[in-house]
Amino acid sequence: MSINLITALRRDTASLNALLPRVLRRGCAEHPDLLLIASALDELYGARIIPIVRKKGEMHSIGLFVDFPDDRYIPDGGSVFEQTVNLAFGILLAPLMPEGVFSSDYVESEKQNLVDDIDASINDKRSYSIDRLIKQMCADESYGINKLGGKAETLDITPDSLTAHYHKLIADSGIEILFCGSAQPRRVQDTLQAALASLPVRNAAPIPATEVIFSPAAESPRLFTEHMDVTQGKLAVGFRLGRVMEKPDYPALTVFNTVYGGDVTSKLFSVVREKLSLCYYVTSMIDKRKGLMVVASGIDFSNYEIVLSEIQTQLDHVKRGAVSKREFLSAKRSVIAGIESSMDSLGGLEELYFDSSVSEFPYDPAALRKKVQSVTLERIAEIASGIEIDSIYFLTSKTSGEKR
Repeated sequence: MSINLITALRRDTASLNALLPRVLRRGCAEHPDLLLIASALDELYGARIIPIVRKKGEMHSIGLFVDFPDDRYIPDGGSVFEQTVNLAFGILLAPLMPEGVFSSDYVESEKQNLVDDIDASINDKRSYSIDRLIKQMCADESYGINKLGGKAETLDITPDSLTAHYHKLIADSGIEILFCGSAQPRRVQDTLQAALASLPVRNAAPIPATEVIFSPAAESPRLFTEHMDVTQGKLAVGFRLGRVMEKPDYPALTVFNTVYGGDVTSKLFSVVREKLSLCYYVTSMIDKRKGLMVVASGIDFSNYEIVLSEIQTQLDHVKRGAVSKREFLSAKRSVIAGIESSMDSLGGLEELYFDSSVSEFPYDPAALRKKVQSVTLERIAEIASGIEIDSIYFLTSKTSGEKR
């Protein structure tokens, strides 16, 4: 089960949002510290309650992910479902607030943990390069905000400011609750309604929309270079998807991405990495809400120009429809296999249905498979034709001598 509070991604609240579920998880009125919460979870056969923070387009979702054994497998039956739900909502709706505010010790401790996580993002240079590209490419858009917020903003949080934000979020945010398991719908509904009885009167806002930018910000791609003590260059290229985003075709966008760079049978992987041996890895990924695509690659510093050229060349091939039948069918099979694989796990199923529930164009994962089958190569070429490079980020060494 997941309990999700949904709000707009904003610079002044991103750090507050990211910190809140961490502090909530530290203790509640009934179980005021981690040890007591852990003891309660142990009694529920090792159930887990984990803080979650998600960014979907320019929507920020925070809450709790709850994992527990199905009552069918409990000796002599049981009510683990109800007990776990009550514990989770106790953490969410009855937090520990000595003197009416969050514990100063818990807030300061979790602030440091959050800052450590923000600082640690630099250790994974592959993810770091993508984050840096998006931050600079979308500097004037909410999408450029990290889902964990910022270090300075986190350090400025006080127990009073976090408490005020909590009350506002509980009153104003959208709430999405997803359950995956064998319990009958009526039982789930009754249990959740009872758990939500203490929810205050609300004025919930609609699901936040995402601003879509159709065209690059400048006539020529913007270039961003960063120098570090690294032995492998990281190239991240950001694209705008164009007018296809006026009415997004999610199945076709997913197939396009898989044809272009999202799979081992893709153009980028099979040509740039395997055939030409120009990079250590290369992949493409699309945010279907934002209308943005990123190509990420690990390269030798001297291969910057040729890899960048090949990234554009392979996109041009897709624009012309120069995609073999094998490449096209392999892409479709890969997309369908990915959907089916996600539906084989409760965590994957939760992610699929959460993604659909907060989408401007909701979809059913089972129906999505059929729509993927009907995507044509002409539609893929049409999508590719409107895609343009917006920004380029290159992480290179301090001694490479490259100036861009």
